[in-house]
Amino acid sequence: MVLYINSCVRGDSRTDRLAHAVLDKMGEYTELYLPDEDIKPLSRKMLEKRTKLLAQGDTTDEMFYYAHQFANAEKIVISAPFWDGSFPSVLKVYIENIYAVGIISRYDEKGMPVGMCSANELVYVTTSGGKYIPDFSYDYIRAIAQRCFGIKHTRLVMAEMLDIEGFDAEKILQDAINDLQQ
Repeated sequence: MVLYINSCVRGDSRTDRLAHAVLDKMGEYTELYLPDEDIKPLSRKMLEKRTKLLAQGDTTDEMFYYAHQFANAEKIVISAPFWDGSFPSVLKVYIENIYAVGIISRYDEKGMPVGMCSANELVYVTTSGGKYIPDFSYDYIRAIAQRCFGIKHTRLVMAEMLDIEGFDAEKILQDAINDLQQ
């Protein structure tokens, strides 16, 4: 199963358009539109509940639904526009919620995370109004996917400079889409 994690808040999102060009090459997928999901930052009460359940080895609670969905996906596509040097906060909250030891990863004898996810590839799709800087967006996702979730192959698909005067945003976006077709 391909899992499409859509964190594009705008209805006419250029990032979502680019992501759909990626998805068109993958076949059927399940979309998780994060802005419509009831995903909240972990509160003290939620964290205590999660910690207790994980210590008991009980991962059947509904709070682990997204973690299981992510861990069982064969491929993952994340769409996240480049906002304020990173990605939309709903994506960070989602990651906070899925990162459950015993589902997404486990620890080895040295205390290092060992990924437990089934996915063999994660594709990170983004667009940027100016120059794209991956430090706190794709680089973060790539590091956590490879080092903690066990997803060995990640790739970045992006279109940048979309809001710079004198640049043709539609042409830039279409060129990025066309590059995927080759």
